Amino acid sequence: MGRQGQSSISRRTKGRKSGTPDLRRAAMSLHQRPHQKPPAAGDVLPISSPSTGTAPSRPLPYLFSLLALLLFAALLLPWGPTRPSSVPASPWRAYTLQEAAAFAAAAGNGTVLLAAVSGPYLPFLANWLISVRRAGRADQVLVIAEDYETLDRINTAWPGHAVLVPPAPDARRAHKFGSQGFFNFTSRRPRHLLQILELGYSVMYNDVDMVWLADPFPYIVGDHDVYFMDDMTPVKPLDHSHELPPPGKKGRTYICSCMIFLRPTEGAKLLLRKWIEELKVQPWSKQRKSNDQPGFNWALNKTAGQVDVYLLPQSAFPTGGLYFKNKTWVKETKGKHVIIHNNYITGFEKKIKRFRDHGLWLVDEHSDESPLGRL
Repeated sequence: MGRQGQSSISRRTKGRKSGTPDLRRAAMSLHQRPHQKPPAAGDVLPISSPSTGTAPSRPLPYLFSLLALLLFAALLLPWGPTRPSSVPASPWRAYTLQEAAAFAAAAGNGTVLLAAVSGPYLPFLANWLISVRRAGRADQVLVIAEDYETLDRINTAWPGHAVLVPPAPDARRAHKFGSQGFFNFTSRRPRHLLQILELGYSVMYNDVDMVWLADPFPYIVGDHDVYFMDDMTPVKPLDHSHELPPPGKKGRTYICSCMIFLRPTEGAKLLLRKWIEELKVQPWSKQRKSNDQPGFNWALNKTAGQVDVYLLPQSAFPTGGLYFKNKTWVKETKGKHVIIHNNYITGFEKKIKRFRDHGLWLVDEHSDESPLGRL
């Protein structure tokens, strides 16, 4: 591959499957052995003596059967705790973010294209990857797998493109919007981004319920610290300002944390540290079922003037509440759209149906274009 981290990836090999004995065949072989009918209670003979000419009755067949059963039990049943080594460990468990980021950045001229998924989101990842590959950017993708099964599944199909940063969150709840699991899942995002910046790479983060219609990198103009898209639905003029918008009714802006580009500058790192701090100050609760986006906006507002930010054009990066609900605007801006975000709607089936209705659910007919293949 000619990339940093390549040697680590090439050393990893697949574990071998271990066979198991045929219990039924063993049981049958035991069952087919002739058993001796036990003597009646009154017929039991005393221990043989020299004066009797009759040979004593010996229960040897029963002993052999019992010993055979004990032997099979010893071989087949675990004694003590089950050993983890009985199941081959994945070679990707020791794969580090440093190795993975170097692998992806080598294909992207120092830029990593980052996504994060748990198992339930794999179909959306495959859909997003098809659109990214069409733009010629798939090689620089790095997926943060949020559970070990997802880590192994991605790297089996596409070696080196997934890494798990421990500890793994609860993957069963991470996909439920508004839950504490979802908050825990999304609140890891700024830490992953900061780690990559600390390694010296630029990074673009995308939610996987997005589809690329064109390559977004030509829109990363200038030399700013951070680039992002607005999550508000009111239509902006085509030549709108690229400054941070003014705060809304809640005292903060409404920038989407779904699509962010950051350079490894002190300004970008300052923003991410502030974001992490805000998430600690405003944790999830049953009364306020939050996610990471409010914390991101508070961080933007509180570091205003210290971080060089750039608001991407709305015509190219519209929020789902605008693109999917304002047909007039879509017609007026036809040909300008770059990334479409399927937000302002919750639920897997609803998101998939909306993508299908707009011809954006690509995995139905183009799964062969996904690096993951057909899931």
